[in-house]
Amino acid sequence: MPLQNRVTPDGEVIFSPARGTMMGVRGGAFHRDDQTLKARHWASKQWICCVLEFKGRRRALMQPGRFTELFLLDEATAFSAGHRPCFECRRADATRFAELWSAVHGGKGRASAPAMDEALHAERCSAPDRRVVSAPVTSLPDGVFVRVNGQPAVVFGRSFLTWTPHGYSAVLDRPESGTVDVITPPSTVAVIRAGYRPMLHRSSEKVASAK
Repeated sequence: MPLQNRVTPDGEVIFSPARGTMMGVRGGAFHRDDQTLKARHWASKQWICCVLEFKGRRRALMQPGRFTELFLLDEATAFSAGHRPCFECRRADATRFAELWSAVHGGKGRASAPAMDEALHAERCSAPDRRVVSAPVTSLPDGVFVRVNGQPAVVFGRSFLTWTPHGYSAVLDRPESGTVDVITPPSTVAVIRAGYRPMLHRSSEKVASAK
C-alpha cells in the first residue's frame, strides 16, 4: 500500500505508487507516527521542492517527529502546487527564482525566502479553497498549469499536456484566443514569464512528439 505522499498540481496530497522526480517539503511534519496524514497537509509556510539525491543522504520516509516527505512529478507540478526551489540542495535554481521574483514584484536584489513564502501562502490552499484565476490563454508561458475540462494540464508550446501521477498522458490543442483557469499561483506565473524555465518530466517530450 503506497503512502499518501504524492502531490497533484492542485496541491492535494494523494496515494500513488509513482515517485516522481522531485521531493517536496511543507515546513515540517504533518504526519502521525503510523505514517497517516493529519487533517492539515502542511506544517508551516515554507513549501519547497528539492532534488531526490543530495550529498549521499539516506532517510526512511515519514519518521516520527521528522518532516513529511512528499513527491512530485516535476518542477512544474511543484510550482503549481505552491512550492518554490530549495536554497540548500538547489541553490542556483533558488537564487535565479528569487532574483526574478524580485525583478517582477518590485524588489531589489534577491527576494528573501520568508517574503516569497508569505506571498505564496496567500495564493495557495488545498482544494477546494485554493485560488484559481482566469487569464488569456495566449499570455501563459510554458510550464504553467491550467485546468482543462476539469483536469490539470501544463502549457507546452502550442499544446496542453494532461497530467497524471506517472507522467503526461495526452496532448490537447491550445486555443488561439479566450481565457483559461490557471492553477499555478500568480506570483510564480510572473517569475516563469520573466524567464525561469521549470523542469518538466521526460514524458512531456515523448507525448508531445507522438501527436
